Amino acid sequence: MTVAALDSVAAIRDAVLDASRGGRTLRIVARGTWLDAGRPVHATETLSTRELAGITQYVPGDLTLTALAGTTLGEIRAATAVHGQWLALDPYGTDEGTIGATVATGSAGPLVTFFGRPRDLVLGVEFVTGAGVVARGGGRVVKNVAGFDLTRLLTGSWGTLGVLTEVTVRLHARPESDESIAIRLDERSTPPAERVRQLLRRLPFAPYVCEVVNDALARQLGVGTGITALVRLGGNRESVRAQRAAFNELGDARDVDPNVWSALRGAEPSSANVLRLSRLPSEIGVTWSDAQTLGATCGGSALIHATPSRGIVRCILPRGDVAGRARLRNALDTPTTATRIGERLEAELWPLVTRPASSGSLASRIRSAFDPREILNPGILGALE
Repeated sequence: MTVAALDSVAAIRDAVLDASRGGRTLRIVARGTWLDAGRPVHATETLSTRELAGITQYVPGDLTLTALAGTTLGEIRAATAVHGQWLALDPYGTDEGTIGATVATGSAGPLVTFFGRPRDLVLGVEFVTGAGVVARGGGRVVKNVAGFDLTRLLTGSWGTLGVLTEVTVRLHARPESDESIAIRLDERSTPPAERVRQLLRRLPFAPYVCEVVNDALARQLGVGTGITALVRLGGNRESVRAQRAAFNELGDARDVDPNVWSALRGAEPSSANVLRLSRLPSEIGVTWSDAQTLGATCGGSALIHATPSRGIVRCILPRGDVAGRARLRNALDTPTTATRIGERLEAELWPLVTRPASSGSLASRIRSAFDPREILNPGILGALE
């Protein structure tokens, strides 16, 4: 497979045009830190945007930043920190991941509960369509809404509509106080994740993050043992003090190293099967139970964490031996009322999880409009009708 790392929009456009004319397909990647994410791609060549990097415009007063697609999240974090600002995106993985890949895959981490998904933070995009057309959607300022739908359409399209070359994002000011706490949850009464959800519904504020982690993940993160609530609180000092007191209802809160969130983002082994289960938030207890059932297929080594306010439980399942893989296949083949979304899975497991929302005749027509020969990341979203 030929790999081309190109450092200009013109070069990317020419490469796409050349592939289209030659009937070749392209696997679009950035730094390749998460290549096994998404359904298997069947491409003859790889086109990388890792050399198309750098911040092209940053206006601290407007809280906006524009960067080329290959710019890493770490570079953006360093540049904005100087001005007491940040990009509130924390996709799973590390800061070596790029802004282009984050937006293309619509990836988000625990901060999504408070700050929203990537499509809520992306103001504008530049991209090269599968027909070799350089296009723009949105703008570089918060008030500009021209092309807003196009921007949202490209965000989370997994590179099937175009190769992202530049992204403009909305930033936030860093809070005066930013604290992280851990609370071991009582497992003898109401299911822990449900108990946390009930508290969150009564609170007059929303924490930056509130995740419930199982014992194996709590141990790996170094925050204790047993099912544990991890909470991140932000605001002025007085506000954070009051927020922290509100969580005393769950148990004794302990301060934890703020690096715990980076550790959570990078907790999964490179070869793990990773999927999300979801129902209505009111059914988080049932969804947590389902996740434990899946976790049992790998002998208790599964890492499980839930976002109670969103009704989502994420399962990180180390790939086991033949018997373990068979148990997991059987568990996934069992009918359920939960939605199962794969993040990283062995090829044989993809047919057992929920089809992506982008499947269907409308998605097929949109794909044809942007990539008429279907040369960009073929297969990554499954077969379109």
